[in-house]
Amino acid sequence: MQRRRFLASLAALSAAGACGRLYAAPPAAPRLLVVFLRGGYDCTNTLIPYASDFYYEARPHIAVARPDSANATGALRLDGDWALAPALRGSLGPMYTARQCAFVPFTGTEDLSRSHFETQDDIERGLPPGGRGFDSGFLGRLAAVLRGRAAPIAFTENLPLCLRGGGDVPNLALRTFGAPAFDEREAALLVGMYQGSRLAAAAREGLELRRDVAQEFAAEMAQANRGAIDARGFVRHAQGLAELMRERYRIGFIDVGGWDTHVNQGGAEGALANRLDDLGQGLAAFAAALGAEWNHTVVVVLSEFGRTFRENGNQGTDHGHGTAYWVLGGGVRGGRIAGAQVPVTAATLLQNRDYPVLNNYRAVLGGLFARLWELDAARLERVFPQTRPLDLSLV
Repeated sequence: MQRRRFLASLAALSAAGACGRLYAAPPAAPRLLVVFLRGGYDCTNTLIPYASDFYYEARPHIAVARPDSANATGALRLDGDWALAPALRGSLGPMYTARQCAFVPFTGTEDLSRSHFETQDDIERGLPPGGRGFDSGFLGRLAAVLRGRAAPIAFTENLPLCLRGGGDVPNLALRTFGAPAFDEREAALLVGMYQGSRLAAAAREGLELRRDVAQEFAAEMAQANRGAIDARGFVRHAQGLAELMRERYRIGFIDVGGWDTHVNQGGAEGALANRLDDLGQGLAAFAAALGAEWNHTVVVVLSEFGRTFRENGNQGTDHGHGTAYWVLGGGVRGGRIAGAQVPVTAATLLQNRDYPVLNNYRAVLGGLFARLWELDAARLERVFPQTRPLDLSLV
């Protein structure tokens, strides 16, 4: 079974009910993957303000030790103020050294509700305060502005809000990627639904291809792993995701859950560190699988909000406000901490509890999109209305 045929049939089946068009990605065109960490990840134990004594006062049980070559659990120094969680030392650390990774702290939205759902929706809509429509999201509007230059796909169970308004966008849940989507009874029912229509043959062929290829793909993935990466979640599917995007998609979205760490969060080790390790390995595997196309790819990792700067009574952290975005890619101008910053002290916290938002996420993404696709002011206005882009020279 040819890989190209598999990918084409898989994408077509995922878009069933839509027009079924498949787009061929032009060589060297920009590629964007947005990774949404749902649950509000703790950026403070990821991008660590090790120069701040207040950080160690506020987190007596979960702070990560300062950079120290003699301490394997210490943070990895990035510059004079910031360090990287040791769980990301082997994955993002080399990218940062190679200047393929940048961080933008003090980033986020105006939403102060600290509600997962409300803030997630606000970010995915990409609208200024007061904008409450659910008919489009910022990635959907970006795809519409690009008019076929950047075919989008969502690696999610349902089409996410951020990709609405982008036309016929296929979605594919990673948890079922490489597995048969339907059992024999369900497949027969689905074929029956299309019986007599012009889509009958396509539906039958697509189901047969997916069933046959699932077994081959599972065996191939097992061989590719060879014990080198953790076969869980994002890590397990990074290679397949990269192959889909390398073959024909230019805008991708994936969400990764499990970041709501109210209890027993841990420091250099523990629940958060384990999740960061998995995520970092997945991103490194994604980059490796893209090969030379990594040079034309940008990955943005974001979350709905950060978490409280001080640890709580359960050695965890609660819902916060400002967070840190990650920007990765072979063509990224990385190796730096970008955007507006302030010293990390009690006096600079928002409401005496959270990182403030100094870099509006719409402005940061708008500036990035403008550089990636050379978007003028009028087209940027359609993607992020009433937002002045912030050019951080990330690419």
